[in-house]
Amino acid sequence: MRKDRLDGVGLAALLGVTLLLAANQVIVKITTVGLQPAFFAGARSALAVPFIIGWMVWRGIPLRYTPGTAWPGLLIGVVFAVEFLCLFLALDLTTVSRAAIIFYSMPVWLAILAHFGLPGERLTILRAFGLALAFAGTAWAILDRSGTGGQGSLAGDLFALVGALFWAGTAFLARRPAMAKVGPEMQLLWMAAVSGPLLILASPLFGPLLRAVEPMHWVWLVFQAGVVMAGGFITWLWLLSSYPPATVASFSFLTPILSIVFGWAVMGESLGPSTLGAGVLVAAGIILINRRR
Repeated sequence: MRKDRLDGVGLAALLGVTLLLAANQVIVKITTVGLQPAFFAGARSALAVPFIIGWMVWRGIPLRYTPGTAWPGLLIGVVFAVEFLCLFLALDLTTVSRAAIIFYSMPVWLAILAHFGLPGERLTILRAFGLALAFAGTAWAILDRSGTGGQGSLAGDLFALVGALFWAGTAFLARRPAMAKVGPEMQLLWMAAVSGPLLILASPLFGPLLRAVEPMHWVWLVFQAGVVMAGGFITWLWLLSSYPPATVASFSFLTPILSIVFGWAVMGESLGPSTLGAGVLVAAGIILINRRR
């Protein structure tokens, strides 16, 4: 049942998912030490499929094909594959803080797509100002190559940007009529089932599948599939369907900020004015972009 405001259960779930997604950036960076990024992303999607199906069976959600969704389902799966290939490559090459700031510029690109392609999503003056702030923060993070910004890799930063663009594409396709009618769980199943084989087949192009692999890397892989991708994504979709979407989406500004903190606390990444300033601009922009009348 949809509620008109965030209650205690919703707030706890929203904060939990936000913390999980922020910590996820660090987990990915740690795991790519042992597993090649493309293989890691593909294996995660493939392992997530039985978790998603198990959830649907447990909840009594019909597991059936909806006529007319084959091509949209394949397309959203391909876009999802490119999104996470780029994110995992970015985290392999650049710092957690830089990758998070740039990747979470996604609302900028989704707002632009939605303005032209989704009814009722026209840009207002306030949302356009938020778009400009987030864009400025993203550009600042990419262009600054001095101080703490020098810890990053330009190639990694650009992979994060392409990942953000394809994330916006995934969200846009999910809200188009063809995919919107199948429900969030089937959308996620399409994404996982298509992206897994594609990424695994493409992974030899990116070097050896295994690096300095340790048992904990396999644990993190299963954690990614079952907890982050299946559990975290499904919980996020449930929040969007149960509470006001603008309220839920507005919390996304916390994720890049928390990722910066986790990168500093866990990975020892140094923080400077450029990193903090870019993060604040992107977070402020996300808040304004998600504002509704």
